[in-house]
Amino acid sequence: MRRGAPVLLIACGALAREITAVLRAARLEQMSVECLPAKLHNTPALITEAVRAKIRKGRARFARIFVLYGDCGTGGALDAMLAEEGVERIQGAHCYEFFAGPPRFAELSEEEPCSFYLTDFLVRHFERLVIEGLGIDRHPELLPLYFGNYKRLVYLAQVRSPELEEAARAAAARLGLAFELRATGYGDLERALVSVDERKRTPADVSPPLLRATPDVMEASPSPCPLPRRGGEGCVGLARRSRA
Repeated sequence: MRRGAPVLLIACGALAREITAVLRAARLEQMSVECLPAKLHNTPALITEAVRAKIRKGRARFARIFVLYGDCGTGGALDAMLAEEGVERIQGAHCYEFFAGPPRFAELSEEEPCSFYLTDFLVRHFERLVIEGLGIDRHPELLPLYFGNYKRLVYLAQVRSPELEEAARAAAARLGLAFELRATGYGDLERALVSVDERKRTPADVSPPLLRATPDVMEASPSPCPLPRRGGEGCVGLARRSRA
């Protein structure tokens, strides 16, 4: 935590490296970052209250709080809580959307609804979070149950790295999926952080990368989590069809 920082960023641990890179590159000195464990994505029902606890603990020390989480499978509960607490978050249902940007992610979803997405973080920790996290290392027969409905793996790359690209290709091969690489950079994450920095000087300004919870947002259907559920229920296509 930076002493005297007027803005607290409450973030998913999966974004820690990217947030640090953006803050350094943009020289955003007046922000302090506190991350929650990335493994909360495996139990999204716990995310909302974990974020609330961080907000209430941080209020006494910070002039402003901003949340770097998507809905992340909370089914609107996170946005409902943020509305109660009067705190904003980055726009987007999940990190895939705010790295790619909403229009581009919508195009990817329409192009192939049953896509499995990886970010730099998920590529680095694929074995631990996906293979071991889902028990596939111990029970290989689970792989088709989890991934049988997916058709391609899309690697949304924040940085261009031959090592990460090779690892992502290997992940796609292991899951039996076609592979695509889309270089996104930091997308709306970078734009949101710059906007938060500007707004601490001009609070009345409201910019597109920020989201204030409203009734229509709070009633939105759950977004897909980073990891699939058995039977491919995590497939974006199946999630989208269930909303119709």
